[in-house]
Amino acid sequence: MDAPEPLLRSTDARRPAPGGSRSVRPRRIYVDQTHIRGHVTGIERVARDLFAPERLSPHEVRLVRSRGLPGLLAAQQIGMPWKGMRERDALLVFPGFPPGPLCALLGERCILYVHDTFLLTRPQDLSWKSQLYMAPSFALAMRYGRRFLVNSRSTGAELRRVCRQDALVALLRPAAGDVFGLADLPARPFASAHGEPLRLLAIGTIEPRKNYPAALAIIAALNRMGVPAELHIVGRVGWGRHPFLDDPPPFLTLHGYVDDAGLRRLVETSHLLLSTSKAEGLGLPLLEVQHGGLPVAAPIGAVFEEVLGASGLFLRPEDPDAAAASIAGWARDGRLAAAASAARANVAAWNREAEDDAARFRDFLARGPAAYAKSGTVATT
Repeated sequence: MDAPEPLLRSTDARRPAPGGSRSVRPRRIYVDQTHIRGHVTGIERVARDLFAPERLSPHEVRLVRSRGLPGLLAAQQIGMPWKGMRERDALLVFPGFPPGPLCALLGERCILYVHDTFLLTRPQDLSWKSQLYMAPSFALAMRYGRRFLVNSRSTGAELRRVCRQDALVALLRPAAGDVFGLADLPARPFASAHGEPLRLLAIGTIEPRKNYPAALAIIAALNRMGVPAELHIVGRVGWGRHPFLDDPPPFLTLHGYVDDAGLRRLVETSHLLLSTSKAEGLGLPLLEVQHGGLPVAAPIGAVFEEVLGASGLFLRPEDPDAAAASIAGWARDGRLAAAASAARANVAAWNREAEDDAARFRDFLARGPAAYAKSGTVATT
């Protein structure tokens, strides 16, 4: 396979100065943030933080915003590609929605940040809006896109199966910041005392892909086996039909959207973060709560094992009785406490790797794919 063309031509950067240092000519970078409005979710936080102007200095970063859906559509379909065609040296970065078809004319100057591939691989879990707008745009980007950034190795491997063969797929993991102010939380006792229930926390929009019915089935199984347990869900109600919202079981508390201070209070009183998601490209909240030493249980699967490593507690959500038995066993034999100790070390290690990715991306802006030649962070086949 032929090597992909450099993002920047050889004339785009000056020759190294004496002593080996390289002087980088600043470029203009347009970053699509038209989808960021109101409450900021994990994906939106990545879009905002990874490509913040101060992180990409000395380049000139211009954030493209919108006030509503019409403005979003106009910017993505016409405004952004027009900027790229008018300014022949500008780069366009799409860290949220896929770009419009006119961006095909921009070639390697159009960069798509991919959080996951479920727009193509899980059509049954998409809202009608995603099926109508995002999925076709994403499929088209797979055909013409030349430059992709991904949030995990697992996403990179999945993306490589659907994108064009000569595309560059580079790893740019987001840092998991202590956005909820959890770093100073003391270690919590995990042995249940005086009938205190196990409190399990779940974070994410209520929609089919998060698979909350499986989480409810696990908590119900815990209670049936004589282990008092509660489930606390933090997240807005998204698309789809959710019968448990009409008749919630007594062990369920729905918190809706909560601010950072509110989530800190919930983490303080929780024993375990539970994820039963059918598919994730990363699952940033799983890392963010580890700043507070909260153990995390997640489905067996490549992306969860990549993100959590030895700190994770892995289960099969499709078998609620076995999953409940695992959780009860972890609580009895001290594995919750061990996972809590490993949590902070895991998120610190992740963030070190994320900083290395960020430095490599800045190098990429200066000299193209050569920045990734020996890093082992690009899926090339």
